[in-house]
Amino acid sequence: MSQNPPDLRPDLAPRARITGAPRSGQPTIGMVSLGCPKALVDSERILTRLRAEGYGISPDYTGADAVIVNTCGFLDSAKAESLDAIGEALTENGRVIVTGCLGAEPDYIREHHPRILAVTGPHQYEQVLDAVHVAVPPSPDPFIDLLPAAGVKLTPRHYSYLKISEGCNHKCKFCIIPDMRGRLASRPARAVLREAEKLVESGVKELLVISQDTSAYGTDWKDREAKFPILDLARDLGQLGAWVRMHYVYPYPHVRELIPLMAEGLVLPYMDIPFQHAHPDTLRRMARPAAGSRTLDEIAAWRATCPDITLRSTFIVGYPGETEEEFQTLLDWLDEAQLDRVGCFKYENVEGARSNALPDHVAEEVKQDRWDRFMEKAQAISEAKLAAKVGLRMEVLIDDIDEDGIATCRTKSDAPEIDGNLFIDEGTEGLSVGDLVTVEVDEAGEYDLWGRTHR
Repeated sequence: MSQNPPDLRPDLAPRARITGAPRSGQPTIGMVSLGCPKALVDSERILTRLRAEGYGISPDYTGADAVIVNTCGFLDSAKAESLDAIGEALTENGRVIVTGCLGAEPDYIREHHPRILAVTGPHQYEQVLDAVHVAVPPSPDPFIDLLPAAGVKLTPRHYSYLKISEGCNHKCKFCIIPDMRGRLASRPARAVLREAEKLVESGVKELLVISQDTSAYGTDWKDREAKFPILDLARDLGQLGAWVRMHYVYPYPHVRELIPLMAEGLVLPYMDIPFQHAHPDTLRRMARPAAGSRTLDEIAAWRATCPDITLRSTFIVGYPGETEEEFQTLLDWLDEAQLDRVGCFKYENVEGARSNALPDHVAEEVKQDRWDRFMEKAQAISEAKLAAKVGLRMEVLIDDIDEDGIATCRTKSDAPEIDGNLFIDEGTEGLSVGDLVTVEVDEAGEYDLWGRTHR
């Protein structure tokens, strides 16, 4: 589970698509958003609702009448970060409303921070608004308070996360997401498409499809016509003319039907798949499908259909009971799978997770050693794969151009914040953030590429 780096935390909403200073007498709210992109979407929805009610969004603590902290509770380290953020907001502002995943444990939060105004759980938008209304009554001016067509966004103007469902039906022993966010609840396809259309009309060039289990989208509908609605949704999103990037795709058999859409160019040839491990015994202790060898067969089939596909995944090392033999199986599997983008976490207990009670927990120094060895192999694979791209021409999306004229871009193989970048360090005159340009790759590193524009 990736977390937003500090520069993506909108402390307080520096990237929000709102222009102009607050009007006289306008109540203002600040926002701190922690955790994964799904939480960021929740923050965007809360701010959009507040903006529609006439609230302004403060760029700092001191200018806000109250601050909302959208928390993460996936790992104990994330809980600690959330508590720190709440404490900082209390110190700097004093009037704090807490929401998000950690909000599912209100007693735990109040034990550490009794002065908070209110606590709500994840995606409880109405309760957050109610708490804001009590703390800071609205004072709208319908002639002045205009809401951007695409709502308030905390990402750059040219890309946006598109959340298609909430919750998860898996029961992985190391994860408490289903306890915090509930079972799978898919948004209606028409609502997803309507939001996507508005985003593209407002200038979004890339839609990042997110959920807790993207492959299972729509399978919670009892009266559905299609057996796997994600296939139709992906095809419809691919007609909008923007990049469509799929995240959190579990490798169910029907996922192979997404691959032709990637080969056709309707969906980016990119899949973010949470494999977690490769040894069958480790996977069983995780309560995940134990089919590492079949997964290799699936990967080979995907690449046969779409040779340009980029595969990203995350893994856990040091899971309770993981032996050196099991870890070596994971390294050998990674050698065979040759994944393009890889992240790795050292296992840690999370309050409420069933894995806490498993025997044979791995020592911290062993976890660190295995993490180092895993990342060394993953880095070598990444370096070799990127070196093979030198001399190729590819389309990139410009995310930033600094004061020295160096452009930070992403290829179709790179998701924002979690993957690598392609840098253009000369000849960027006339280019703008959000442009799609063709480049020729002339240098490669361990995780990043460098290139020059091809005009």
